[in-house]
Amino acid sequence: MMLELRHRGGCPGPGGAVAPPPREGEAAGGDHETESTSDKETDIDDRYGDLDSRADSDIPDIPPSSDRTPEILKKALSGLSSRWKNWWIRGILTLTMISLFFLIIYMGSFMLMLLVLGIQVKCFHEIITIGYRVYRSYDLPWFRTLSWYFLLCVNYFFYGETVADYFATFVQREEQLQFLIRYHRFISFALYLAGFCMFVLSLVKKHYRLQFYMFAWTHVTLLITVTQSHLVIQNLFEGMIWFLVPISSVICNDITAYLFGFFFGRTPLIKLSPKKTWEGFIGGFFSTVIFGFIAAYVLSKYQYFVCPVEYRSDVNSFVTECEPSELFQLRSYSLPPFLKAVLRQETVSLYPFQIHSVALSTFASLIGPFGGFFASGFKRAFKIKDFANTIPGHGGIMDRFDCQYLMATFVHVYITSFIRGPNPSRVLQQLLVLQPEQQLNIYKALKTHLIEKGLLQPTLKV
Repeated sequence: MMLELRHRGGCPGPGGAVAPPPREGEAAGGDHETESTSDKETDIDDRYGDLDSRADSDIPDIPPSSDRTPEILKKALSGLSSRWKNWWIRGILTLTMISLFFLIIYMGSFMLMLLVLGIQVKCFHEIITIGYRVYRSYDLPWFRTLSWYFLLCVNYFFYGETVADYFATFVQREEQLQFLIRYHRFISFALYLAGFCMFVLSLVKKHYRLQFYMFAWTHVTLLITVTQSHLVIQNLFEGMIWFLVPISSVICNDITAYLFGFFFGRTPLIKLSPKKTWEGFIGGFFSTVIFGFIAAYVLSKYQYFVCPVEYRSDVNSFVTECEPSELFQLRSYSLPPFLKAVLRQETVSLYPFQIHSVALSTFASLIGPFGGFFASGFKRAFKIKDFANTIPGHGGIMDRFDCQYLMATFVHVYITSFIRGPNPSRVLQQLLVLQPEQQLNIYKALKTHLIEKGLLQPTLKV
């Protein structure tokens, strides 16, 4: 900060005040200097009052979160050391969350989408709350209101895109929805512009820089939470297996790395997370790859998990019925020579998806943890242990899902790069929402193409 002020021509005076450089034509002293004192003070406010000169060490401490561990657990574990008490609390709550997750899977795709939306909102709330607590002394106007407004706008945009892509047959029957979908992007942009203008109008003298910090804070938080949760739902529409295997692989890596580190950890892995060890990192990797391979084999047997999630307007619900693609049909693979000797067989039957699961599990165990390291660095920057105290022994929702967002992006990119082919039902839905003239033009172009390829006689009608 001192260098910045010096470059601008000022130098610190007594008490840290900054004197601006002399103006052209001004005298060095005398009555003129006395008369211009108030002008100089005003000039200081105008030129330097909006600079945020606080260092990292000046960031106020956030009060520690209260312990929300149920009293019954506290009494049952009162005789244990803090290390083992935390181990049991984490274990019990982990099993409880996994059981609830299985229940939601049983309830179907729509409940999973609501779960993703709920987690997104809670993660956004935890990150925004940190910003509000850190800078609460500035009493910035409209910060929280605008943050939630931008969350609403971005969700409207992304979920509107999802409705347009996957619910076209339903939209076609509702005239009001047709208007909203046709002008969806314009409406979304208009809503965002309204929030942008409100932010500009809320700017306060001397706090400009801080307010732009908060503006960037909100938008980065939206990038981390909303866009990634949107990709999670996109993956879910490709088939529940593309949702379950990646997410369960991250959960498996989190649990097994913790267990290996707890019992065998000796070598620190990274300074950002002192409790992370190489033993836990390596043990989590091998455990996750094995788990992902087995989970892929089990889930690939059932249409409920492998078929794309589609909305059927005739039954007004989501359905998962299809003829499984080649990814989910058993194939024979020749074994390498050294495995033939060990297993005493020439071939092995696998689902092709199991091979893809190795790539997903490898990312979940080697790259996914860097999402957690990023979150650890973020928490250290603001002197907090956890994002919140929502889950006893675990911290906030964001503490448990910091690795999932990286995973969601990877799975989406992986599907679009290596897996996805044309979806006939989705293509049909998109055709149905077109105007009759557009449908006729597509029909004529398709007919001409088939005739040129010799697949259709000119006299025949289709």
